[in-house]
Amino acid sequence: MSDRRILRLSGSDAKSFLQGLVTNNVERLEDGLVYAALLTPQGKYIADFFLAGDGDAVLLDVDAALAEGLLKRLNMYRLRADVQVEMTELQVKRGTGAAPDGALEDPRHPAMGWRLYGLEGGDDGSDWDAIRVAHCIPETGVELGPESYILEAGFEALNGVDFRKGCYVGQEVTARMKHKTELRKGFRTVEVKGAAPVGTEITAGGKPAGTLFTQSGGKGIAYLRFDRAKGEMQAGDARVTWTP
Repeated sequence: MSDRRILRLSGSDAKSFLQGLVTNNVERLEDGLVYAALLTPQGKYIADFFLAGDGDAVLLDVDAALAEGLLKRLNMYRLRADVQVEMTELQVKRGTGAAPDGALEDPRHPAMGWRLYGLEGGDDGSDWDAIRVAHCIPETGVELGPESYILEAGFEALNGVDFRKGCYVGQEVTARMKHKTELRKGFRTVEVKGAAPVGTEITAGGKPAGTLFTQSGGKGIAYLRFDRAKGEMQAGDARVTWTP
């Protein structure tokens, strides 16, 4: 799991600091891992991560490509709060078989298994793409990017957002999408015949209908325009169908 980095937030304000920034309820750390995201004030995705309790501190498990930028952004928000943010040498091990002592259940879906933090990384060889595709779980840097909105990305179903926790950065836009609008776009698992590179445009009747991402076992994760995603669609040389 060298593609992950673990930050540690410590200090008397660490948990309240995070509570005012991220999409999920940090008080749930008492129950295990918390999946959350940091958004722009406009409600767009910056990073998604797991939070784990570490005594009075909090570990933050994030994609390695986002770690340095996230560290800088958290320090920018820190102001006068009693919180220190540092990069650690900890690693994450994950798997879907029997969980070792100290492992924590992945909160996004039971099929995603467990995560264990320590000095050793790695995984048990599970087919993570197949699991993600089957349950429509987007991944940093593949499906998730700077233009993503977390509700379109399925964060509600993935236990990544709490609508009762109070304010956080991007909360107003996210709440408005939840309560005042009907989602017209979003990630869905589709049937795929053939294959196409990640990021291939999906068309329906010659009109843009979405984008095809991770594929496995005749299925794929697609970002769809629901009003156009009808019948058999094309994605390069692949044929794509979606059943609402």
